[in-house]
Amino acid sequence: MNLEMVMQELEALGKERTKKIYLSNGAREPLFGVATGAMKPIFRKIKHNQPLAEQLYATGNYDAMYFAGVIADPKAMSEADFERWIDRAYFYMLSDYVVAVTLAETDIAQEVADKWIASDIELKMSAGWSCYCWLLGNRPDSEFSEEKIADMLELVKNTIHDAPERTKYAMNNFMYTVGVSYLPLHDKAVEIAKEVGPVEVNRGSAKSKFLNASVNIQKAADKGQLGFKRKYVRC
Repeated sequence: MNLEMVMQELEALGKERTKKIYLSNGAREPLFGVATGAMKPIFRKIKHNQPLAEQLYATGNYDAMYFAGVIADPKAMSEADFERWIDRAYFYMLSDYVVAVTLAETDIAQEVADKWIASDIELKMSAGWSCYCWLLGNRPDSEFSEEKIADMLELVKNTIHDAPERTKYAMNNFMYTVGVSYLPLHDKAVEIAKEVGPVEVNRGSAKSKFLNASVNIQKAADKGQLGFKRKYVRC
C-alpha cells in the first residue's frame, strides 16, 4: 500500500463523533476521526514500514500521524528522527502516545528521554516522562538504575506542582508507574506520592481537576497489580 491508498482507507474509517472528541482534546485539522482500534486491519496489511510511516507523519493529518506510530519500525529510527517527530507533535496524544511509545521500543530510549525531560519544553518533557512510563511498564526491573529512578522521583517531588500542564500529567503517571511496575522503589514511590499529594491541572479553568498518584497506587495494590508488566508497548 502506498501513501494515497492508506489516506483513502483512513478517510473512509473517519467518524464525525470521534473527530469532535479528538478536536476537544487538542487535535487540529486536518483529521478524519479514526478510532485507534479501527486501524488494526490496515496495520495487518502493511505491518511495519518505516518509509511509509515517515510519509504519513509528514502529512500533518492527526490520524495519519497516529497510524505512522503504529507501523513505524523503531529500530530503523535515529535520535535525529525522533527529534524531528517530537518537534512536529503538536499535542499530547502525539507526544505521549505516538512519539514516546515508539521511542520506548528502542535502545536509545532512556538517553533521548533524559534530554527531553531536561529540555524545559512542555511536550518534550511530557514525552520524556511518558517514555519512562512505557519502559518501566514493559521492561525487566534489572534494565534500570535504581539510583537514577530514585533521583527522578525526587525531581518529580520538587518540581511537579510548578511544571507545565501536560508535564504534570506525565510526571504524576511516572510516580504511579514506579509505584506499581518497578518493585525496587515501590516504597519510595508511595512515600513521595504521599508527600506530593493531589496535583492540580487546568488550574483556573472550568475543567480544573486533581491527579492523585498515591490513591491510584493503593488501588492497584488492592487489586494485586504490583509488579505489573505489559507484554508489548504498542498494541
